[in-house]
Amino acid sequence: MALTPRKRKFADALLSGASNREAAIQAGYSERTASQQGSRLAKDADVLAHMERRQAVKERQAEARAEGKAFNLSGLAREYDDPADFLLALMNDDGEDVKLRADAAKALMPYKHARLGEQGKRQARQSAAREASKGRFAPSAPPRLVVNNK
Repeated sequence: MALTPRKRKFADALLSGASNREAAIQAGYSERTASQQGSRLAKDADVLAHMERRQAVKERQAEARAEGKAFNLSGLAREYDDPADFLLALMNDDGEDVKLRADAAKALMPYKHARLGEQGKRQARQSAAREASKGRFAPSAPPRLVVNNK
């Protein structure tokens, strides 16, 4: 299953130092079942993966502070020359959150698929009709009127 907002809140609460029960309550689970939910979520693969990613970011931040440098996320991911390549890699990464992958796919759409245009439906229908009326289905030319003034 994917990392839901509740699971993300639970993982963030665990990282801040809360117990499983307290983290489940902070994430919005019922107080009556918080112990069971906390125990179950602490073993969930999505929650564990999210916590590992957050820990890696915190470690990189600490290393950057120790060296006196500004923290940059580019050290965690590959460098990309083209934003479309980055979005494509993010969209295809199975380890990332599904919502983040969907947002990357939405952002990638204008790069891969052109829009129909800024025209409305009416103009689109009219231009399609003009295109269809060419060739075999074109209207015949009006009759020629010859004026004989002699």
